[in-house]
Amino acid sequence: MKTKYTLAMLAILFMASSCSDYLEVPNKGNLTNDSFWQTEQHVQQGLTAAYSALASWDGSKWTFFEEVFLGMVIRTDEVSNNASSGYAGKLASFTNTADETTASNNWLTRYAGIARANQVIQNTPNVPGLTDELKKAYIGEAKFLRALNYFYLVCSFEKVPMVTVFETDFEKLIPSQAATSEIWALIESDLKEAEATVPATQAEAWTGRATKWSAKALLGKAYLFQEKWSDAAAKFKEVVEQGPYSLLPNYADNFNGVGENGVESVFEIQFSGDRNGGVDKRQPINWEITPAALDGWELFSASDWILDEMKTDLTAGNAYSDRVYESLFFDDPNSTIRRPTETDPIPYADVKGSLTFPQYFKKYNAWTDKQGDYVGTNVSLIRYADVLLMYAEALNENGNTADAIDAINTVRARANAKPLDNTFTKETLRTQIRHHERPCELSMEYGIRWMDLYRWSKGSTATESMKTTLTTHGKVFAGNFVEGKHEISPIPASEISLNKNLVQNDKW
Repeated sequence: MKTKYTLAMLAILFMASSCSDYLEVPNKGNLTNDSFWQTEQHVQQGLTAAYSALASWDGSKWTFFEEVFLGMVIRTDEVSNNASSGYAGKLASFTNTADETTASNNWLTRYAGIARANQVIQNTPNVPGLTDELKKAYIGEAKFLRALNYFYLVCSFEKVPMVTVFETDFEKLIPSQAATSEIWALIESDLKEAEATVPATQAEAWTGRATKWSAKALLGKAYLFQEKWSDAAAKFKEVVEQGPYSLLPNYADNFNGVGENGVESVFEIQFSGDRNGGVDKRQPINWEITPAALDGWELFSASDWILDEMKTDLTAGNAYSDRVYESLFFDDPNSTIRRPTETDPIPYADVKGSLTFPQYFKKYNAWTDKQGDYVGTNVSLIRYADVLLMYAEALNENGNTADAIDAINTVRARANAKPLDNTFTKETLRTQIRHHERPCELSMEYGIRWMDLYRWSKGSTATESMKTTLTTHGKVFAGNFVEGKHEISPIPASEISLNKNLVQNDKW
C-alpha cells in the first residue's frame, strides 16, 4: 500500500459515509450502484477509501493526530501536560466536554470507516466477473476494517449504534445505541469471517492491507478485552506459532520508518508524507513531540512515572535497556534525539539548558525531508511485540504463568533487558505486565495504554480504578478525574443534536 491511499476524488465521493451524513441525514453522495461497483477495480477503490478513514474521516493530518491519536495518549500516566487550556489541555486535565471536537472527530473517523466498509460488504456480491473466492476475500477485508473501527468505538464510547448496512432511508439513518455485548459479538463475527477468507499475504502492490493474521491478532485482542482468556490464548498461539512474524532486531526500527510493513508489523496505518489531490497522507507526530529547542512543538512530554519505571528496565549488566534509550530523551550521557529535519543525533547535555521539560518521547522522532510539516512514518496499531505481551497476559490469567514468562522474555531479549526469573506468581506477574512490561514496550503507541487502563479498571481482575492508577503515578490533574465518567468519552453533542435516538453517557 505504498500507493498510500491514492484517493483524490474517491475520498470526496465516499464522504457521504461520514457519520453526520451517514447516520443522521439523507445520503447526498452521487455514487450509485448503477454508476459504481461494476468492476474489481471499483471494489479495490472502495476498500482503499475504507482504509483511508483509519487516518481520519476528512483526509486531514490534524484530525488524525489532534483528535484521534492525541485523544487516546494525552490522558494516560505516561504523558505529562501541565496546561489545562486548549484542546490538549482540556483532555489532559479531564475538563473536556461533549462539545469538544476531539470526541466528534473520533466518532466521525470510526463511522466513516464503518460506512465505507459497509458499502464494500453490501455491493461486492453483485460485482460481475469476480470469483466467489475473491468476493469473499474482499468482503472479509472490509469486515476486518469494520471490526477494527467498532473495536475503537466500543472502547472509547461503550454504547454506540451498530450499523451494518449502508442506508439511504432517513429513518434508518438515526439508529439507537446497541448494548456493548452486541458490538463485541459483531466484532468477533466479522473477524472470524476475515480470518477464514482474507489471504495470508497480500500482493506487493497492496502491502499494508490486512491479512488473515491481522484478523487473528485483532480477534485475540477482542477476546482479551472481554476476559475470554482461553479463547485469547488459543488465538494468539495461532499467530505466534503459525504466523509470519518475528521481532525486528532493532527496537527503534518500529518507529523510524525502517521497519514499516516488516516482520514485526501486524497492522499499521499507512502514511507517505505527501499531499496531493486534496488528500493528506502525512502525520505530524514527529513535530508534535520534539522539544521546542530542537524546532519541535512539544505539545506534551513524557511523565516522571514512565521515566522512573523505564529506568528499572535493565540489562544483565544493570545498564538501561535499548527500549529506554529508544523511547525517551532524558538526562543521561547516552540519550540523544534528532531535529526533525536532521540526521545527526544530538546529546541531551547539548540542549539541557534550553529544554522546557526534563524528558520527552522520541518514538517517531525520525528524520524527514521536511516539506511544510510532512511526515510519512507509518503508525502501528498492532505489532508482534504487543501480540506476545497480550499472549503472555492471556496465558497468565488462564493459569499458565511459566509460558507467560517465556513470551515476555522473548520481548525483553530484543531490548537486551535481563530475563524475568521463574519466581513470579499469577498475581505478581499480572502486576509486572500492567505496570512494567506493557508500558515499557508500548509507551505512547496508538491508544494502547489508555485502553489497557480502561479494561484493567473494570474487569474481574481489576485491582484499582483508573483514577487511583493515575493519582499513584503522579498524573497532573488526576484529581479532576470523575470515576464512572472519564473512563470513556462523551457521545459528541453534535451527534446527539442530529440523532434524537442517541443517549449521552453517564455523568457527561
